[in-house]
Amino acid sequence: MVRFAKREELESVNQIRKQVSSLHSNGRPDICKKDFSKEIQDDIYSLWELDNCDVLVAIRNDFVCGFASVEYIDRPSSPYINARKYYHIKELGVDEKFRRQKIATELFEFIKKQAKERNFEKLELDVFEFNEGAVKFYESVGFCTYRRYMEFENK
Repeated sequence: MVRFAKREELESVNQIRKQVSSLHSNGRPDICKKDFSKEIQDDIYSLWELDNCDVLVAIRNDFVCGFASVEYIDRPSSPYINARKYYHIKELGVDEKFRRQKIATELFEFIKKQAKERNFEKLELDVFEFNEGAVKFYESVGFCTYRRYMEFENK
């Protein structure tokens, strides 16, 4: 079952976020810090309270086994970019013990439904290239790359 998170479930969400944070800091230690600081932990509580964001949870046997945080973005036109309205998936994670059990797919289906109900025709996210499992998952549910961030190490 996927639903909107209750405030008392956010500590469980942080346990999964810590796993994702570790994956990122191990994959890109040059970018991501290893410390899952109090500031990072508090971020989920701030998102939960915002009107333009939601925190979602996947539940199995009364246990939070996955989550997503999402933001509703409505950007006005600028001299460079047309007005854009999109549903941004900020974070999505599944507890290590529950991976490969369709939980991410259930979260994504819930996200698609919420976006459609709120008249958001586009969903967007960003993902590290090294995270091949996440890239494959997002591609399997229909995401495609429309912009790429590249780097050059000038040592």
